[in-house]
Amino acid sequence: MDRRRGVESIFGIGGGLTSKESERNLDIARDYSQRNKPDQALPHILKALEDPYNLDASIEFSAYAPNAAERIKTLEEAAERGKRILLKKLGPKAFNDDGDSVGHFWGLIETRPYMRVLNALLEMYFQANETAKSADMGIEMLRLCPGDNIGIRSKLGSALIRDGRYGDALSFAQAWSTKSTMDTGMPPERGGTLFKKPTNKALSAAEEERLSDGWSSGELMHTAALASFKLFGDCELSRQYLRIASKVNPYILVRILGNIRRPTDPNMLPRSINGQEEAHDYLWFTQDLWMEKSVWEWANGNPDAKQVLLKNCNRPNCPVREGYVAQFKRCAGCRLVSYCNAECQRAHWKEHKPLCKQQQEMKASNKMFARG
Repeated sequence: MDRRRGVESIFGIGGGLTSKESERNLDIARDYSQRNKPDQALPHILKALEDPYNLDASIEFSAYAPNAAERIKTLEEAAERGKRILLKKLGPKAFNDDGDSVGHFWGLIETRPYMRVLNALLEMYFQANETAKSADMGIEMLRLCPGDNIGIRSKLGSALIRDGRYGDALSFAQAWSTKSTMDTGMPPERGGTLFKKPTNKALSAAEEERLSDGWSSGELMHTAALASFKLFGDCELSRQYLRIASKVNPYILVRILGNIRRPTDPNMLPRSINGQEEAHDYLWFTQDLWMEKSVWEWANGNPDAKQVLLKNCNRPNCPVREGYVAQFKRCAGCRLVSYCNAECQRAHWKEHKPLCKQQQEMKASNKMFARG
């Protein structure tokens, strides 16, 4: 989301810590970057960097680094600078658990640039395969902001699994999936990072139904399924979480079991709950872990999950159903409907066309909104 459309559009970056001139240059640079003109963007990024309070300019500048190590170095230096800024602004106990700020980061507008730097670092550690650092960064961010305004919980479970911390990953997913947390919207303590030892006790029928109602997080349910399988193998709990995951966000398993190529970059568009954009980001972080032979065969062999994923042809009155996941071709325009053959697609086009055009216009609008 473009920073100019949030609260910082009113009060300025970090609540006005950054100078207006530096903000202006950063905005110009981002506009050039969105239009794929990095050479024109760079001079404005360098001007924005003249203000040491502009941490967002450091994030933009890191993209020009020649390799991952240099990019990480740029972001780590920005994080250290941001920490000094916040200690000066919020006081010497700004990062202490017994201070007034920890637990309220992001709610304090001054902390937002710093949190964005940490988020960029988490993703860079992931790309550089520094899995322990990626996981620890997510844990630190949830310590500072348990409410998770920046969406770290969709990444941390994957980072923990990638680091071999399967028990912590399952505990984390379960902490965010309790009835009290989901009913009240109040986050678990420390953002779910007070990891407890999980058990392989199966969920009750009522609990499975509650988690399957569409309001659960698709990323967390897939985290629970994968972590449970890694810990306990093909037990009832693992199968339950896989069934739940297939219902909550089927886009994820469709790509996995359909052997569709893993996304090469994170999604940059606004997200809908359990939509294709969230699936894209989860798969960018985690799809390769699901493609491990034992994991893929386990998921592909689960009949309950597969029945949720298999599609009927969208041409009315056509009785054909997929024999395997992702067998049918999707409409290239909207990506929402599937057909068993080209003849069915042509026959249904007149009826489908208005919805298809509307969906394409909505996607275009979302792209423009995201770019400011």
